[in-house]
Amino acid sequence: MGCGRVGATLAAQLEANGHSVAVVDQNPEAFRRLSEDFEGRRVTGVGFDRDALTQAGIEDAYAFAAVSSGDNSNVIAARVARETFGVGNVVARIYDPRRAEVYQRLGIPTVATVRWTADQVLRRLLPAGAVSEYQDASSQVSLVGVDVHPAWVGQDLARIEDVTQARVAYLTRLGQGLVPTPGTVVQEHDLVHLMVATDRVGTVQRLLAARPRTED
Repeated sequence: MGCGRVGATLAAQLEANGHSVAVVDQNPEAFRRLSEDFEGRRVTGVGFDRDALTQAGIEDAYAFAAVSSGDNSNVIAARVARETFGVGNVVARIYDPRRAEVYQRLGIPTVATVRWTADQVLRRLLPAGAVSEYQDASSQVSLVGVDVHPAWVGQDLARIEDVTQARVAYLTRLGQGLVPTPGTVVQEHDLVHLMVATDRVGTVQRLLAARPRTED
């Protein structure tokens, strides 16, 4: 739902990956953002209207993305897709980060556009510290990217896990993602991505911003 820049890009990427795609937008002019060779359905209508969704093939849909410019419309559409039509994979784009957290707790997966953008800008402005990249629906578990003190260079990732009581999910090294293996050590300029209990994010940040203790 939504054929803005995000919706049109998402539709093109999904189709390029071999998926059948239908796009719903109440403004027929919005479909101009789709490429001329787009083979999916174009349905003019309100994204949470049952007739429009049925015309788009929602009854056979594997997934539904609500990416219009309206938070309320996106959430309503996502709920209709999940609760009325039983679509298992549903996601809604939300601009208001406070609303996004509430909807996450209600079990509606969201992408908080403003929060994500702000986090990415902060990561580039102020590289030191921890930036939240993901939270589970209960907000109890977070994926955070953490810059570590230079003294951690050469340390085994297992030691980081032991000290922080967190799990290293992956590294960003020279701009590339890297899944660690036993024996992987921190290199200069690595960004360490950890799964950690949300209430321990600050503690983990402080531990990794300081030199590792010799007795650890």
